[in-house]
Amino acid sequence: MDLLNDQKPLNALLVGIQLPKVSESEMKASLAELSRLVTTLGYNVIGETSQRRQSERKATVFGEGKLKEIATWTGGTGVVGPTFVKKKHKAALKFKKDDDEDDFEDVDLDADLDYSEEDEDPSDLGTATPAKKEIAQVIVVDSELSPSQIRNLESATGAQVLDRTGVIIEIFSRHARTRTARLQVEIAKLTYVAPRLREVGGGEDRGGGGIGGKGAGESNIELDRRKIRDRIKELKKEFTSIAQEHDLRRSRREQEITVALVGYTNAGKSSLMRALTGSDVLVADKLFATLDTTVRILYPETKPKILVSDTVGFIKKLPHDLVASFKSTLDEASNASLLLYVVDVADPTFRSQLEVTRSVLNEVGASGIDNILILNKVDKVSEEALAALKEEYPEAIFMSSLNEEHVANLRLHLVKHFETAMVDQNLFIPYDVQGAIGDIRAKLRVLEESYDERGVTLKVRAHADDVKRIRIRYGI
Repeated sequence: MDLLNDQKPLNALLVGIQLPKVSESEMKASLAELSRLVTTLGYNVIGETSQRRQSERKATVFGEGKLKEIATWTGGTGVVGPTFVKKKHKAALKFKKDDDEDDFEDVDLDADLDYSEEDEDPSDLGTATPAKKEIAQVIVVDSELSPSQIRNLESATGAQVLDRTGVIIEIFSRHARTRTARLQVEIAKLTYVAPRLREVGGGEDRGGGGIGGKGAGESNIELDRRKIRDRIKELKKEFTSIAQEHDLRRSRREQEITVALVGYTNAGKSSLMRALTGSDVLVADKLFATLDTTVRILYPETKPKILVSDTVGFIKKLPHDLVASFKSTLDEASNASLLLYVVDVADPTFRSQLEVTRSVLNEVGASGIDNILILNKVDKVSEEALAALKEEYPEAIFMSSLNEEHVANLRLHLVKHFETAMVDQNLFIPYDVQGAIGDIRAKLRVLEESYDERGVTLKVRAHADDVKRIRIRYGI
């Protein structure tokens, strides 16, 4: 799947499936998103086509006519050929006159697939068919395919076939920078690859059996799968030790005020993170540019300080293996004091994107946390559309992360949000109590201070629990 820098990008044809409960606009929006994913991966999208289907569990995914149409883009036959060549066992070859002839056998690899014939839908959707097609080397299907479906499509088209899940996992793999992210992605990638090994080929025995040389040997595919299982086990063990370190750091921040930026991929979370904290986090106009949780202090710093964390973005049909692998990263959101739902309001599908964000957060147990809706990129929408959105979302904050005034107003809003839960108290610190004043100044907001012959009285604004901890620590 990797592309060499000195080679021309491979051409890709996108293929959508419209199921009965999916509207035409939803399917087109999903294909547009898939186009961005494929472009992020480095392929050149040369066209797209789609078909209405009652189910996506057909063995060939599409109907006979659609297969032939797709094959015109790739130069394939449009017909599914034999699964693979199965060689005769050596003991049987002596009974055959032609020892060089191979025996072909079709193998049903997915019992739940439907191999029955299905009539073509005469109202097939949106086939982009230019007068002279470019040849597509890659077919990308906007769904998750089984190993057998991928094999059948490759047989009919003569091109490499990818599904949406494979594309997303490959993008994650390429964008993972830290050791934590690379471990999480590799676990998900190997979990995705393992069942698809069956489609590679022959499944021949590796040799004789075990003790005494009796019995069948382990097949190449079984051996590869065992290696993958062992590798996944090794990766999970290594990741557990790293996750424990993350949990330790997170536990140290339990007493801190934390704000987590969550939302759809490329909604502008990293840009907002940089604007709020003055940090140099990666900002890029591409999907899944951020895969690691970054934690920075809100700038200018407040007392008590507010920590801001940037999290991995979400997307429709996000593979469950990735959600499971990144659960440790997403725990940053489930442990936050406040969630900022960042939405690209210029995207016409932002409402469904918001639902995806809420769904994933619910899956990781972060749905009950206080949250504020941030409708970002308002500089890219018209005044009329903005007025309508303000009526639809009266409680939301409308802003652009590139506008300094908007960012300053959001910072002030965050400070006020947390101050509503704070109390004003007076703390008297005798002169002979060492370290208390410095600790108070670092962790609490000091409103007033006065001195007498016995010590210092500080009027502070903070959460009651924080004041209580200070009193207990220093006995004041």
